[in-house]
Formats: sequence, C-alpha cells, structure tokens
Amino acid sequence: MDKKIQVLKPRYRVEECLNEIRECLEIGWTGMGFKTVEFENKWKEYTGLKNAYFLNSATSGLHLAVRVLKDKFNWKEDDEIITTPFTFISTNHAIKYENLTPVFADIDESLNLSPKSVKEKITDKTRAIIFVGVGGNTKNMIEIINIAKENNLAIILDAAHMAGSYYQGKHVGFETDVAVFSFQAVKNLPTADSGMMCFSDEEDDKKARELSWLGINKDTFERSKQGTYKWDYDVNEVGFKYHGNSIMSALGLVGLKYLDMDNAYRRQIAYWYESNLKDKVKIIEHENKHETSRHLFQIVVENREKVIEYLTNNNIFPGVHYKENTQYKPYKINYVLPNAKYYSDRVLTLPIHTHLTKEDVDYISEIVIKALDYAK
Repeated sequence: MDKKIQVLKPRYRVEECLNEIRECLEIGWTGMGFKTVEFENKWKEYTGLKNAYFLNSATSGLHLAVRVLKDKFNWKEDDEIITTPFTFISTNHAIKYENLTPVFADIDESLNLSPKSVKEKITDKTRAIIFVGVGGNTKNMIEIINIAKENNLAIILDAAHMAGSYYQGKHVGFETDVAVFSFQAVKNLPTADSGMMCFSDEEDDKKARELSWLGINKDTFERSKQGTYKWDYDVNEVGFKYHGNSIMSALGLVGLKYLDMDNAYRRQIAYWYESNLKDKVKIIEHENKHETSRHLFQIVVENREKVIEYLTNNNIFPGVHYKENTQYKPYKINYVLPNAKYYSDRVLTLPIHTHLTKEDVDYISEIVIKALDYAK
C-alpha cells in the first residue's frame, strides 16, 4: 500500500466548520463568550452533566481541578493524590503544579488503575484519586469512584480520551467531583486544542471560571452583555489565562453533532481488528465495548521496536500510549509497579480513526501479523 497510514487523524466537516467560524468573524467576537457559552450548553445537554466550562486545553482543566479542590478542602502542600503512571504527563503535572505529591498506584490488564493497588496506596495524607480512562475504557472506573467515596477522598476523572464514552447508558463524568475532557487536535472530538471541565458543584465551577480568567471576577463577555460595556471589575486572587475561545468552540460544536456516529465507526474498526488479530496477539480489551469512545486500539507485543520498524517500512505509523511516567525525571520512584513497567515496554497503538476503511484495517492486520514473526 502506497499511502501512509497515521495512528491518529482527525476528521473535520470543513464547510460546516467554516460556517460556524464565519459567524464569529462576522459578528466580531472570537474570544471567550458567544460560541463558548453555546458549546458549554450543548455539552451539558449531550452528557447530562450539570456544569461545563470550556477551556484552552484539558491540561488547564486538570490544573484547575486540582487547584479548586485544594482550596475548597484546605489541602496542604505535600498532601497526596493517588494517580496512574500510565498516562500523558499532563495528568501528573497538574498535581505538581500545586505542590502536591503524586502517589503512583499500579495498573491492570485494562491499562487503567488497579483498585487493589489504589487501596494499598491510601495513607492519612491522601486527599484525592485521579482516574484516567485510557483509550476511553471505563474498566475499574466505578470501583475507583467507590473507593474514593468510602475513604472520603475527592475523585477527579481525567476523561481526555472519553468524549462519548458511556457506562450503563450514562455519559462518563457522573459521581465525580470533576471530570475533564480533551478536544485536542487528534481526539475523537477534535478542535485545534481545547477542553471541557465539568464540576459537580456549581460553586466549584464559578471558582474555576474566575481562576481561569486571571482571577478577574467578571469576564469581558459578562461585562458587555447588557449593551453597555462595564469596564470596572475586581481581581480577587492571582489566576491564570486558561479560558477557551469562540473559534475553537465553533469547531467543537460541529464535531459534537457527529461524535456518536464517529465513535460507533471507531468501535467498528476495533471489531475488525479483533476479528483479524484474535489468537495472534494480546489485545487491550475495553469493558464497555458498545459504549466506549475507542480513542485507542492497543496491542501488547514483544520486541516492540522491531515491530514498529516493520510497520513503518510498510507505511503504517503506530503510536505508543504510554511510557510509564516514573521513567521521567520529575516522577522517579523507589518502588516498582510491575504491571505499569510490563505494559510500558510492550504496548503499541494501531491506527484508529474515521478515515480508515475495512481494506485499510485488513492490510494493517496482515502487516502486524508479519511484523510479529519478523520481531521473534
């Protein structure tokens, strides 16, 4: 096959996107407000979550989530948050930003946090748990939420991969203190970069909005809604510039209309892979096969670099999600997480996006099988 097959590739409905963006340009409002408010309302309607705040990235959302809960519950510096080493570094940077201590629990074969390991890591300094649904997988999510509740801990859902993931008919984000979604360029609902933060408590949502706009108590859109620009405002504390803008919201509004359809196709791609590769290679299974966003399709291989070499030589460009964070300098630990280490050395993400055809998936599967023989 001559064409290059990338691991992740967004799909934009270009004309619809341009029409939404054109409206912003014609009205002359491209910043926070207008489309961001519309997208927040549509997201609440879609997910059933009570609050939604649109931000410039999920990383910003994770930081604000930790900051707001830290202030609310009077956490002290060096208090602990139990987290996963098997994630993009944004998850754990958010803990470090607030001078809290990430405590790493191990994962299981789902690549999500192991409930058993989480229980073992709880101390009198533990204040919260961050759960990451890798690839959109909800495996262990409810168990971790229940562990948090039983131990009076806050629960943060890093739902960066979970736009359109459901659990027993409900969109993920329920029963958490806050859920943070990503709409980064290669996510299932792609913009250029942005995210959505959904607190269960309206007061937390208000606090996050203020913090995300430099600590200013009224944003520009609020001050101009009455027809007369209200120039005066107060600054209650030092905040950040994390808010989203209407251009990114315009892209998000279009993507949201197609999210369920696109995710259904991603699940179809996963089914094709599973049919082709069963008994050939270990596949990372998703608990919620009919409700997962299926952001990633991952397999477990030995001699991964040789497998990657063979695939790339055949114009297939896989990914690795993720390298165990404890291998990075800021997160070195003095204990071993055997499952995280095992999967960090072996997991491989195969191409999965809505541009792929059945023919593409069959070709990739054929080459994967040959690559496994090559790597022996």
